[in-house]
Parts: sequence; C-alpha cells; structure tokens
Amino acid sequence: MRIVNLIENTEGKTGCINAHGLSFYIETEKHRILCDLGPSDDTLKNAEKLGIDLRLVDIVILSHGHYDHSGGIIPFTRVNDTALIYMQRSATGEYYADDGEAAEGERYRYIGIDKEIADLPQVRFTDGDYVIDDELSLFVKDKCGKLPFTNARLKRLENGEYLQDDFRHEQFLVIREEDKTVLLSGCAHNGILNIMNEYRRKYGSDPDAVISGFHLMKKTDYKDYQILEIREMAENLGKYDTVFYTCHCTGIPAYEIMKEIMGDKLRYVHSGDEL
Repeated sequence: MRIVNLIENTEGKTGCINAHGLSFYIETEKHRILCDLGPSDDTLKNAEKLGIDLRLVDIVILSHGHYDHSGGIIPFTRVNDTALIYMQRSATGEYYADDGEAAEGERYRYIGIDKEIADLPQVRFTDGDYVIDDELSLFVKDKCGKLPFTNARLKRLENGEYLQDDFRHEQFLVIREEDKTVLLSGCAHNGILNIMNEYRRKYGSDPDAVISGFHLMKKTDYKDYQILEIREMAENLGKYDTVFYTCHCTGIPAYEIMKEIMGDKLRYVHSGDEL
C-alpha cells in the first residue's frame, strides 16, 4: 500500500503547495483512491508535481461535506470523469461556520460543498455504512460521546435556522490489504476516540494505522480545560495498538502537546509527504 498526501496545511515536500485542506492518494492492490480532494485545483497541481497520474484513479471518497475537502472535485472530474465518488447523501447539506457577532461581513460563512458535485453522474450516495468490496469499506458514527470543542462554531442551516452540526455527513474509510488495516478520517468531527471505539465495535480489532485530523486547531491560545482535553485524548489514543498519522485541522500546537505523550505512536504528515 502506498499513501501520499496531496495537500495539507503545512509546508512539506519542496515545490508542493500547502493550503487549509486535505487530500490523500492511495494505491492498493486493486485500486487507485483519492480520499478527499482539498480546497481547490492546487491538489491536482501537487499530484502532477509528485508524478501521480490522476487519470488512473478509480475511486474517490469524500469524508464530509466541507469545501476544504471537496474543492478539488470539480477540477478533478475534468481530468477523470469515470472514477466513482462516494459521499454520504447528507454531505450535500447547508453547512456554515459561525464567525461570531464581530465578524467582518456576514456572521455565518458557507463552508459546504460546491452544489454541482451532487449532480455528477459518477457520484454514489451512501446512507450510513457501506461496503465497496473486500478491500474497501465505509462506516459512520451516529451517536457520540465527547466531541471536539472546536465543533461548537460549526452549524447546519435547516428551515432558516442555524443549528449545531451533528456531523451525520461524516464517513470513514477502512482499507484492508493482506494482514494490514488502515483507517482514514478527514477531520474526526465525531471525535477520534468515538470513531476508534466504533471501529473496534464494528470490526473487532484496532487498525494498524489511522490517518486523520483531530479538529483541535484554534486561532487563539488554548484555555486550560482545552489543554487538559487534548492531553486526555493523547493518553487514551496511546492505549490503542495503532500508529496515528495526523495533519490538517489538528494544528501544530495541539500536535506538539500530544506528541509529548504519545511519542512514536503519533506522527505528522505534511503537504507532499509519503507514508
């Protein structure tokens, strides 16, 4: 299995663009996969820089309905119009970020996907768990325990009212190859510990590797209780028989706190890095 980051927030391989968003390219025995496509066509530019031929991709997975994971989908379809695109049906919803009363311009900022994506003939909508084949499967987490504190500003618009996003539009990709399993989650809005517990419940073991943002990034300093939550998360993740590769929405400050606790069980993936 080969896994390459095509775009991520931080600078990595020389010549690769870094931007707020996420995309991974995965080669398995049977498939060429894209898990998310970043915020724009910069993802495609990085793929070209890395020598990855996106025309060979046969499956695209959209982890959830946000622009920074889906902005490259329409540009990708101009290069490859045959790859099947799997997304939760609810990923087409109206999703917003609450920038607060002091925001410049509109308080509620649209962060959902380009509406043209839903009309693409290659889209395959999923409603909950879904098995693609013996190598690839998708699962969801509906009822959660503790969620990332950064979720509080993320909303969905229903009947003219901004409600707390429940992230039913989030799905997780499981890849099995030979005796190894890899779990990919875009941002873990449902909480990485909740997702790990659900994986264990549904698959009966721990994945060998997890690739995921943890959605801990903030523009301001962490409060004391938030640092405690981050440390508690790291302590609990360290109990799994799994190596975690994080990126994107985790943020470097949170990563550094967690790294002190998790050591070699936690690694950061930068733009253009290959696992």
